[in-house]
Amino acid sequence: QVQLVESGGGSVQAGGSLRLSCVVSGDISSVRRMGWFRQAPGKEREAVAGIESDGGMTYVPDSAKGRFTISQDNAKSTVYLQINSMKPEDTGMYYCAAGSGYGFIFRGSTYQYWGQGTQVTVSS
Repeated sequence: QVQLVESGGGSVQAGGSLRLSCVVSGDISSVRRMGWFRQAPGKEREAVAGIESDGGMTYVPDSAKGRFTISQDNAKSTVYLQINSMKPEDTGMYYCAAGSGYGFIFRGSTYQYWGQGTQVTVSS
């Protein structure tokens, strides 16, 4: 089992930045993929970044390139999501996810474990 706890969400003005954190605990050695997803009100969940736990290769979908950066600190068992130049459309619940397989990194079904989420609100 893997447990995930997100933090760092809050309310920011457009143009601002946030760094979200996801602390990973439990059977960390089983984790092969980490991802960040967001879900805006009334919209489907979408991936915003992913990272391979072994090697640290990062992936960002085209919709998030240039503003979203994912990173990990293995010593702290923490994965981060840096969001810059924030826009009102970035508003939503942000979830951290962990997967033990090698599925498509932007697909939700790749991940077996999910955090409770952290709310991000961007005002114009």
